[in-house]
Amino acid sequence: MKTIGTIEQADSSLLSIISKDAKVEVIAEGFDWSEGPLWIPGANMLLFSDIPQNKICKWTEAGGLETYLTPSGYTGAKPRGGELGSNALILDKQGRLVMCQHGDRRMARMDAPLDHPASRFVSLADNYDGKKFNSPNDAVFRSNGDLFFTDPPYGMEQQEKDPARELPFHGVFKVSTDGKVTLLTDTLTRPNGLAFTPDEKTLIVANSDPNKAVWYMFDIAENDSLVNPRLLRDVTEEAKTETGLPDGFKIDRQGNIFATGPGGVWIFNSGGKLLGKIKAPVATSNCALAEDDKVLYITADNYVLRVKMR
Repeated sequence: MKTIGTIEQADSSLLSIISKDAKVEVIAEGFDWSEGPLWIPGANMLLFSDIPQNKICKWTEAGGLETYLTPSGYTGAKPRGGELGSNALILDKQGRLVMCQHGDRRMARMDAPLDHPASRFVSLADNYDGKKFNSPNDAVFRSNGDLFFTDPPYGMEQQEKDPARELPFHGVFKVSTDGKVTLLTDTLTRPNGLAFTPDEKTLIVANSDPNKAVWYMFDIAENDSLVNPRLLRDVTEEAKTETGLPDGFKIDRQGNIFATGPGGVWIFNSGGKLLGKIKAPVATSNCALAEDDKVLYITADNYVLRVKMR
């Protein structure tokens, strides 16, 4: 199998997660911009978005690459360009597919079973105070069913200058199980990937702004307000010389963080210490943990990559 990239060790404890001779395998390629990988354990399949193509792809070891769903993010009749497809893909508590729809500017659920996909969607949230979202980008469910998501401008044809833009900020939002939409913060310039620590007491949010390329950490107060903001890591300098920005990331059950950023995937332990990197020659956008945290799938520009871990 074709391989690209390398494993770069920063701390000896990386070896308990990834072997130093692990391979970065190319399992699929030829995409415009791959994003939002999601492993479906029961079906042994990986789903991911090709955003400009407005479709979700499916990969299995047995069947290789297939088109899973199109359209995936824009269902309008008027042709348009840009990043119009679905971005992040996640499962709700009932095991149904939920997606960040750039073109339709909403969080939506596929109204069809996973094994019989169809471009029928139920809107979970499409506005805040009557104003349409920019383009929901990444999302995560909390164990109680609340949906948290980020809303940068990347899915709009002219991004923050798009005349159709209605919100004057890029927010991090919560959708309660009753459908109520709450703005958690409007202070981030380009909120992108997000995830909870295993105890769900801290929310980490990536900021994909080349002038402020950082991962923020927020404690979650009892009323779900975000408090005690602080930096996990500032990689603004690295972003000047390496391809990629803080984007999607995942946290394993031990609290280790696998975060796409400048130069590839940065691996931090639960205390925020850098353990190493999975270096890639193209911009990495997101990743998915699979098979009890033993496999990492990475979406990276025109590729989908796999790294078998410990």
